[in-house]
Amino acid sequence: MTGRSKQIIKLTLRVVITTALLVWAFNQIDLGQFWDAVRTAKWQLLIAVWGLTAILFWIRSAKMQFVLKRQDCRVGIGTIFGATAMTSLYSLILPGILSTGVKWYVLKKSTGKGSNVFSSMVYNQLSIMIVMTVFGLAALMVSNPTPLLVPDAKSQWLLPAVCGALLIALVAVTLLLLNSRTGGRIIRVFKRLLGPLPEKIHKKIADILDQIAVFQAAGWRFHFIFTLITVLDTLVGGVVTYVLAARTASIVAPVSAFVWLCSLIYVLGRMPISIANLGVREITLVGFLAVYGVGKPAAMLMSMILFSSLVFMAIIGAIYQLVWTVMARKSNRQAGRRAP
Repeated sequence: MTGRSKQIIKLTLRVVITTALLVWAFNQIDLGQFWDAVRTAKWQLLIAVWGLTAILFWIRSAKMQFVLKRQDCRVGIGTIFGATAMTSLYSLILPGILSTGVKWYVLKKSTGKGSNVFSSMVYNQLSIMIVMTVFGLAALMVSNPTPLLVPDAKSQWLLPAVCGALLIALVAVTLLLLNSRTGGRIIRVFKRLLGPLPEKIHKKIADILDQIAVFQAAGWRFHFIFTLITVLDTLVGGVVTYVLAARTASIVAPVSAFVWLCSLIYVLGRMPISIANLGVREITLVGFLAVYGVGKPAAMLMSMILFSSLVFMAIIGAIYQLVWTVMARKSNRQAGRRAP
């Protein structure tokens, strides 16, 4: 089987999974009630959702510039913003983290340092995953939806206890991994544990671990600043976006619920199982917001509003790609005229 055939099969499977998830999600709601929710939505807030999304993308671009400088890669925020917006465009086709390859290509072309850009993107993605997981676990501990899920459960302390243990373990491993003394040992241990995995997967994970090692000598000040910006743009910004989308759909729920839902959907969205996170986001919101007394039609509308912000950034990404393509062709024609 050729590589192209494998790609087609994988894409077909993801389209099938996405379709199945969406069909299941829409089967959970009454379409009449859904259109009632659409008619009564506070659509004036939609502009705020889109505007906040664009602002957060700009902040993330500034954060990426900060990381790239550490790797001696000089690139403007505008270029990073355009590459990030183009990632949104291609995420409508390529699932999960695979769409970030477009961003890598643009930044590699701008800097000429592909490995440096790759290590910066790995550090960025893993750091965001860790921050979102930490705050998601903390929010679950604080809100503890167990009594709402299972009112008669005797072990209502179990979920907070498990989340607390995972939180401590995750923070401890992260701190040890980033430490220049202990990080190398942990990476070697992880590589040994990868032994039973298939060679292709083993190599990919080993490459990622090697890229993490690049940042072990960065110093705690660098990691602290990066974490603060990540909390601001991805966590706080993401939760505010969720709250605005919920208000647009006339949904009222605890902020702590939006914290762990935002974290859960972000982590699931990194997995290449669906297209543009469609289906995963809908099932998560429709299923878990019901625990807080939110109607399924309103939860579905909130999901569609969040998806519209991705489409909004994809449109901006399409504009960037069109402009850059025209500029590149013009530059090539001018170079051809100057050639003897």
